Amino acid sequence: MNIESSFCPILCICMIFLCLPNLSASQRCNNNDKQALLQIKTALKNPTITDSWVSDDDCCGWDLVECDETSNRIISLIIQDDEALTGQIPPQVGDLPYLQALWFRKLPNLFGKIPEEISALKDLKSLRLSSTSLSGPVPLFFPQLTKLTCLDLSFNKLLGVIPPQLSTLANLKALHLERNELTGEIPDIFGNFAGSPDIYLSHNQLTGFVPKTFGRADPIRLDFSGNRLEGDISFLFGPKKRLETLDFSGNELSFNFSRVQEFPPSLTYLDLNHNQISGSLSSELAKLDLQTFNVSDNNLCGKIPTGGNLQRFDRTAYLRDSCLCGAPLPEC
Repeated sequence: MNIESSFCPILCICMIFLCLPNLSASQRCNNNDKQALLQIKTALKNPTITDSWVSDDDCCGWDLVECDETSNRIISLIIQDDEALTGQIPPQVGDLPYLQALWFRKLPNLFGKIPEEISALKDLKSLRLSSTSLSGPVPLFFPQLTKLTCLDLSFNKLLGVIPPQLSTLANLKALHLERNELTGEIPDIFGNFAGSPDIYLSHNQLTGFVPKTFGRADPIRLDFSGNRLEGDISFLFGPKKRLETLDFSGNELSFNFSRVQEFPPSLTYLDLNHNQISGSLSSELAKLDLQTFNVSDNNLCGKIPTGGNLQRFDRTAYLRDSCLCGAPLPEC
């Protein structure tokens, strides 16, 4: 037999296989995940940002999603920055069981309630449903998502009270509930968060007192501004705290600031403007490396301490207090 003639069929077969598509690459994405994503696309009325979601293509290569390098399961779905997208969060997000990050952000025409199906996502670490038109109460199922490190529900139209059960999220590092329409009091148990997460509750309609349990907590950032909170928050200060940011501006706090003589050395942002705080400013404030400071529109009196950083702020940080004086205000 002619060697060349026998070699030709083998060579042709090899060439055929080389020309075939890479089957393993085309099948990388789990089919259940692909079908769930296609259903999400349909539920959202095929928005332009999902144009790459073509059923014949590997969904691990689609925009807005990420696959795990080992399991090839979808671990991230991030849909954001689309004013044209309209509809509700599709319940099929609950059919992506390996999700670690789920974001629906800056979607002003996304409406409706937060779907119960999200409770099935037990691996979820980052949930950001923010800057939308979502409404209804804060769901009670969030404590089931025990791996959550970030829960961001800010800039929505959420109503009702803050569920105290959120405090059971032991791994939480940041809780964003700001810019909603939440009412009622801050749950007393909120100061007992296992990890002392940063908490943002600003610009709601919260009332009552700040729970004393926060005196035992050690968050880095607290922003409770723009509510109707009252009473004394002096227990939030102390030399052993990690606190860097404290914003209680625009509330109805009333306590004697003179009693606060020790501050967290890490404090760089302190805003207490528009309250009913009395007393004077401690000289210890001048020792802090404050980058933002505002105590205007209170009932403070006395000379602004010198010899430190308090003179770096202009007069707007001190205006409309009862009788503060000294630079940058007129002399006493």
